[in-house]
Amino acid sequence: MTTSVNPLGHHDPGAHAFRALGHLFRPHRWRLGRALAVFVVKHSPVWLLPLVTATIVDTVVLRLPLTGMWLATGLIMLILVVNYPLHLLYVRLLHGSVRRAGTALRSALCTRLQELSIGYHNRTSAGVLQAKVVRDVETIEQMVQQTTDSGLGAVTVLVGGLAVVGVRAPHFLPVLLVIVPLASLVVVRLRSSLRDHNEVFRQDVELLASRVNEMTRLIPVTRAHGLEGHALRRMDDTLRRVLASGLRLDLLNGRVASLSWVFLNILGVVFLTAAALVAYFGGLGITAGDVVMLSAFLTTSTTSLATLMSLAPVITKGLESIRSAGEVLRAPALEDNEDKAEVTRVRGAVEFQSVGHAYDDAGRPAVRDFTLSVTPGETIALVGPSGAGKSTVLNLLIGFIRPTSGRILLDGADLADLDLRTYRRFISVVPQEPILFDGTVRENVAFGLPDADESAIRAALRDANALEFVEQLPEGLDTSVADRGVRLSGGQRQRLVIARALLRNPRLLILDEATSALDTHSESLIQQALARLVHGRTTFVVAHRLSTIRDADRIVVLRDGAVQEIGSHDELLRRGGAYAQLHLGRSA
Repeated sequence: MTTSVNPLGHHDPGAHAFRALGHLFRPHRWRLGRALAVFVVKHSPVWLLPLVTATIVDTVVLRLPLTGMWLATGLIMLILVVNYPLHLLYVRLLHGSVRRAGTALRSALCTRLQELSIGYHNRTSAGVLQAKVVRDVETIEQMVQQTTDSGLGAVTVLVGGLAVVGVRAPHFLPVLLVIVPLASLVVVRLRSSLRDHNEVFRQDVELLASRVNEMTRLIPVTRAHGLEGHALRRMDDTLRRVLASGLRLDLLNGRVASLSWVFLNILGVVFLTAAALVAYFGGLGITAGDVVMLSAFLTTSTTSLATLMSLAPVITKGLESIRSAGEVLRAPALEDNEDKAEVTRVRGAVEFQSVGHAYDDAGRPAVRDFTLSVTPGETIALVGPSGAGKSTVLNLLIGFIRPTSGRILLDGADLADLDLRTYRRFISVVPQEPILFDGTVRENVAFGLPDADESAIRAALRDANALEFVEQLPEGLDTSVADRGVRLSGGQRQRLVIARALLRNPRLLILDEATSALDTHSESLIQQALARLVHGRTTFVVAHRLSTIRDADRIVVLRDGAVQEIGSHDELLRRGGAYAQLHLGRSA
């Protein structure tokens, strides 16, 4: 398996957003070139119409031969007729390229999210990451489409119009050429503040996405404790922040648009008046048709320049979204699997050699000098109070985090030297909160195993004590369980997760509080299913109820990240140590 390709290139999007944008569309440059050529032809009537109008006016006023008028009219009619098929071709070329580039960027972001470490995901809100994949890519697509559709049209009108003026009224060309640099100066002066305000607004929207995601996850808690008001006040603070930054950005955009419009129209009035005076006094060979042409072109050129200026906020917002997406694509917190040995077979022997781990923001190690040798097929239970280090040991075993001291051996090989992606194919995890997605029972049980046949799925469901209730569902295996399995009870969801683990036939099994939140009947069914699941597999169990681990081969008692004692259930009770005290406390 290879790492993701960065469609934004190796440039830092924060400092080189335009280069990153160019790299994103580099694979589509030939299609974009053809789209540009088609657009110039289909859009030519906009700047040719003033010339045709001038020809018609001069033919009438100066009594010129009608041949010139018929030729001009026929040309413009031809271009108007072919506009429809040319426009469809343009849309297919340009918008198809934009959609493909957006899809490639989203794919790269999703791939990168799968490669980033669990620590990165713990530090970054899921709502923020969702906004980058959905909102930021959409903003980039809109920027390219709008700037191409509107900006290319404006540039075509300006270039074509200037060419016409250069031929028909060359004395006015220098005056027109003054408008473009003056307008560009206005845009350049305002762009820096637009970028800063867009960055602030984007960060506030990401915070809002994070808070909304958090609020929806906590709705059962807030409703159960009557904390709706508190949750809404917390959201209101974020909404007011987004409102304030959004209003500041809108006001700045309004200033840009208004100043541009006033500035261009003042220049337009001066220019038109000058042209009329020249024609009135018969100077420079300017005809009535030329005045009409200059008037019409001035209107279109003013509109075009205003359009180009109005695109500044769109471009700035899009470039900010490129920087935002680049934050994920360039994040250094990758799980390092390159050039590591692939795991093709697992017996299940695990050895922790003086393993320690300290989180970056923690004052003390979460696990200290953890030493344990596990033989294939052995069941190890981890117990201890909250914060003892149980979850850290499991995360070390899965490879979500690396030891800061010591090492972990799998069948004699150091886990640090193995490709963890291939290693995890031999692992199944049954968590405390069963994880299901919006799909059918069949899709959830066979997740990651598309070739699993129905007989194997049914066998896994039967061994998980789930087949009976699945067959009673409206559509059996093809019944949708909805997002997170909300249509099923907790026990039913957990049995489907166990069936998924059985179907994977793992060599290493991790059970993390798998029965802690279930009623007695559900727990009994799941304990029977778990007994089938752990048979012949190396198993690590974390359990809140000590009664569920009495059959473990060994029980490891942890406290403050260190091992207090190890032994079987009966051995530890006879010793009368930490485990016996835990057992007595939870039995009372």
